[in-house]
Amino acid sequence: MYRQEGSDMGKNILVTGGAGFIGGHLVDRLLNDGHTVSVIDNLSTGRMANVEHHKDNPRFKLIKADIADFEQIQGCFKDKTIVFHLAALADIVPSIVNPRGYYAANVLGTMNVLEASRLKGVRKFVYTASASCYGIPSKEHYPIAETAPISTEYPYALTKFLGELTAFHWARVYRIPVVSLRLFNVYGPRSRTSGTYGAVFGVFLSQKLNGKPYTVVGDGNQTRDFIYISDVVEAFVAAGSSSVDQEAFNVGTGKPQSVNKLVALLGGEKVHIPKRPGEPACTWADIRKIKSQLGWQPKVSFEEGVHKILEHIDYWREAPVWTPESIQDATKDWFKYLATKG
Repeated sequence: MYRQEGSDMGKNILVTGGAGFIGGHLVDRLLNDGHTVSVIDNLSTGRMANVEHHKDNPRFKLIKADIADFEQIQGCFKDKTIVFHLAALADIVPSIVNPRGYYAANVLGTMNVLEASRLKGVRKFVYTASASCYGIPSKEHYPIAETAPISTEYPYALTKFLGELTAFHWARVYRIPVVSLRLFNVYGPRSRTSGTYGAVFGVFLSQKLNGKPYTVVGDGNQTRDFIYISDVVEAFVAAGSSSVDQEAFNVGTGKPQSVNKLVALLGGEKVHIPKRPGEPACTWADIRKIKSQLGWQPKVSFEEGVHKILEHIDYWREAPVWTPESIQDATKDWFKYLATKG
């Protein structure tokens, strides 16, 4: 059982970025649990399709607004018991091209959400952090505990970590109970299909649908701590209902899987593209802390998760089909800036 604090998982919840991949699944769960849920989303990366099935639910409200505009959002926090803050710009490549936009959304936007929460008396704040804050750990730090050194390799990672620091600062100064979840490699149905070159699952599923080879970075032996979306939602629920304050938790499986194994489970041919600077050979979460303090643990195996996502593969039918050539063009700034680091 998750450790709960009275009825803090109460009746009126706000989810920023609730029309996104993770946010949409969290909204589904919260409404299914009987809560009233308001969503703030500017729909720049979120999709109406992720929440439109709730449009006739009187306990659901979608507010199209930008968290970077404080005056636009502050009134939305009135009478909210808990805020799940998921709104952010994601992905490495666009953060390198547009660092100012990422800072505005992920740092200033987070501060605005925290300040609105403070002014309206929100009782719990759950921040969505990123395991990219760990950068490229040395071998002695695997599996990666929350105490591992922070080494942000690109603007996305930096801005997400600055958002976490801001949340903890507001917790210390203004006494807003905060929990931060450092998510590892989340996958599942309804993950983003935008034109941005990003997560491996979206790239591979579109390639599979179009009969194209999978573009495997390097030799494919690199491993990622892939965590299925339903397990991630459970972590948010556990964090939101807990009495824990000012703590960061890794959210992964603790069982990293190779990209080559993913290719084998999906089935099909592959081609290799150059290894990229700033990417770790392994992401591997130490999840002892979240198990101990929140009573959470992952339930979906990698094989089961891949099977589930293949059952929804048509979702990626309209996604971009990446080729070695288009990936090379999309990542040119990645190599331009990160390959010369240090």
